[in-house]
Amino acid sequence: MGYETLAALAGLLGGVALGLAARLGNFCTLGAIEHAMFGRDRRRLRMWGVTLGVAVLSVQGLAATGLIDLSLSFHHALAWNPLASVLGGLTFGYGMALAGNCGFSALARVGGGDVRALVVVAVMGVAGYATLAGPLAPLRVLLFPQEDAAGPQDIAGALEAATGLPGLLTAAAIGVALLAWGLSHAPLRASPAQVGWAAVAGLAVAWGFAATTLLSQASFGAVTVEGPSFTAPVGRTILWLMTSTGGEISFSVGSVLGVVLGALVGSLRRGGFRWEACEDPRELGRQLGGAALMGVGGVVAMGCAIGQGLSGFATLAWSGPVTLAAISVGATLGLHQMIAGYQPD
Repeated sequence: MGYETLAALAGLLGGVALGLAARLGNFCTLGAIEHAMFGRDRRRLRMWGVTLGVAVLSVQGLAATGLIDLSLSFHHALAWNPLASVLGGLTFGYGMALAGNCGFSALARVGGGDVRALVVVAVMGVAGYATLAGPLAPLRVLLFPQEDAAGPQDIAGALEAATGLPGLLTAAAIGVALLAWGLSHAPLRASPAQVGWAAVAGLAVAWGFAATTLLSQASFGAVTVEGPSFTAPVGRTILWLMTSTGGEISFSVGSVLGVVLGALVGSLRRGGFRWEACEDPRELGRQLGGAALMGVGGVVAMGCAIGQGLSGFATLAWSGPVTLAAISVGATLGLHQMIAGYQPD
């Protein structure tokens, strides 16, 4: 096997874990926001605390031992563009609310038999790839140029340079605080399965960075060091599925396919697999518009709720928490607009 194929297999394993977490643990970005806002149920939101805490502690711990080289990930290698994180995150979050799920959750729903989600995935992937390398790419590069980093691009590194505080200590404090915030919610502690799957999602991120670091070193840089992400990689996967000669197999392609496979297994395990289709043309139009916005916004922000909000956050890059916050605000605005639209005059 070539190194790219091995990277794809590593992505497949991590994707399966994430797909299982979505279907068996109800791990979902939009679901967490929606339930906290309108359902008064904050368990899924607090799951994010557990996931982020485990991801930060495991990624930073492995980086300290040399098993992960974060300097090779784009989160640290490229200069942070705050405007891209904010505008891209807001666009992605608003589109996520319109579409009813993010790219990751849509893939998980595809694994459960939701044909509507398949359409969302396809539109998001095409829109994302058009923004990354298609007709919208020149405009994106003009408005949001990407430059090599000239200094620390992460929270821990910036604090260490400014104050001398060890970066690992900062990382540990952030990880423990996130974990404590998640586990301080009694209803979540009463659901050990959700806690466990939240931890699995965090470990899947560390697995991705560790596996691609090892393969990058062995291949002399042919394999990119990265964690799970589900915007541009969906477009790459579509391209590879159509013609494997037009798009290389990679970690990200394996991750996308792995989420669908893991979600399928989880759905069958719970007896929840069923075919679903959209019966309302207006709903379908809204979802397609949201999917397009997610594709554009996710590429501008250089990651989605998982790619920046989880993988980027785990590296403690500034782009991670800022993009996650922007996505949350955009999703909140979108949800409020839709809920208000259903209210009687």
